[in-house]
Amino acid sequence: MKVLFATFELAPFTKVGGLADVMGSLPKYLQSDDMEMAIFTPLIGSIDREKYHIEDVPNSQLKMRFGYAEYVFTLKMCKLPDTNINVFFIDNPKFFSCFNCVYPSGIDSWYEQERFITFSQSILEYARRLNFRPDVIHCNDWHTAMIPVWIKTSYKNDEFFKNTKTVFSIHNLAYQGRYFPEILNFANINKDEVFHQYGLEHYGSLIWMKGALNYADKIIAVSPKYAQEILTYEYGEGLDWTLNINKDKLCGILNGIDYELYNPQTDKLINYNYSEKNLKNKEKCKEDILKEYWLDYKKDRPLIAIISRLVEQKGIDLLKAVENDLRNLDADIIVLGTGEKRYEDFFVWLSYNSPNVRARIEYRADLCNKIYAGADMFLMPSRFEPCGLSQLIALKYGTIPIVRATGGLDDTINAYPNKDADGFKFYNYNAHEMLGSIQYAIETYKNKKEWNKLVKNAMKADFSWEKSAKLYKETYKNL
Repeated sequence: MKVLFATFELAPFTKVGGLADVMGSLPKYLQSDDMEMAIFTPLIGSIDREKYHIEDVPNSQLKMRFGYAEYVFTLKMCKLPDTNINVFFIDNPKFFSCFNCVYPSGIDSWYEQERFITFSQSILEYARRLNFRPDVIHCNDWHTAMIPVWIKTSYKNDEFFKNTKTVFSIHNLAYQGRYFPEILNFANINKDEVFHQYGLEHYGSLIWMKGALNYADKIIAVSPKYAQEILTYEYGEGLDWTLNINKDKLCGILNGIDYELYNPQTDKLINYNYSEKNLKNKEKCKEDILKEYWLDYKKDRPLIAIISRLVEQKGIDLLKAVENDLRNLDADIIVLGTGEKRYEDFFVWLSYNSPNVRARIEYRADLCNKIYAGADMFLMPSRFEPCGLSQLIALKYGTIPIVRATGGLDDTINAYPNKDADGFKFYNYNAHEMLGSIQYAIETYKNKKEWNKLVKNAMKADFSWEKSAKLYKETYKNL
């Protein structure tokens, strides 16, 4: 069985969110004698070609016409680290390698559409050029949502793809690729064939994700709870009707994490390793990260961490609503992330105007691991959360999640005071309910016997990829 993965982010080469982690880990756990895999991703300028031994693919120049212009692409490749899986990097200096970030801000929306369309169709043409005839193409989010549409329309009579099935993963339904229908000419798609309510049309606009939902052979949400939630008006982001008419194709498979990368016993990014049987070094990790944030270490004072994209989805508005209460908590709070300027400014203001809150408006993978290891609690007050990986990593590091019970957060956290509890939950999207959960966690922290039980339960939780990878493989085989 041949499986082709199409993804605009891929760890460790490029990373913005959980999509990169999933696509960088899932193929590793699908490796077997009966599966051949290839991963396609754009060659972003920031990728270290020397470090990952990325080489040119000989005679890979590909000329393609989009709209009224012709574009030239080239291909490079390497192995996914610690695997024998080929990663193919599609390069075009106008769309990909000219940027040092995956999603540059402030670019023209037509140009943004061009980037994803050219990337996605060049995947299909390179699969043909390489004679990699996929049984399944696994597409991810709206960046590659065009592929299921092409397979069922422009390529439907193409002998090379006649047996190809498509899987479409929803990592975040809020980002849909909405645009004017005129873009279809650039995408080499006949408007009359697809621009209707069972295709890509949505109240006069075009939505690529809607097209993928209608044309894909299987739809996968990244947690079982999220798969249920998106069928409702509240969480359906305007596509709940489309999802409901396609719900026979929809399932939820929980993301896993790679414990080879996230393990406090072996993590080389933290200064002190520890395990559930020996937690003494976790306190040293706490001292370590407090120094990074210019906060004083005080014994028996809890440390709450937030690592997040600073966007509305992540519940930052709840924090703004109780900012004075946060400044007076008997706990320290550290923040790492970037996002909308209004939220960045809020955390910068808090850092300058409170004794216990410090924020760093940046993203650093090495600092993330130090925060997971050093914090006592990890706060995720999301308005919605398709799966969430941060809470899973926090569990492994014995850092107790405080989450809103939505999507994957509800699927993965057992709420205290249940017998097997490993975290705290609040249920309504309400600032004072969130604050109550934080205060409850701080009070529980004072009872060392109870807290140590929570930490050990958290570190025993198993969210490795093995179980989820088995479900993915069954999905591919069933198709």
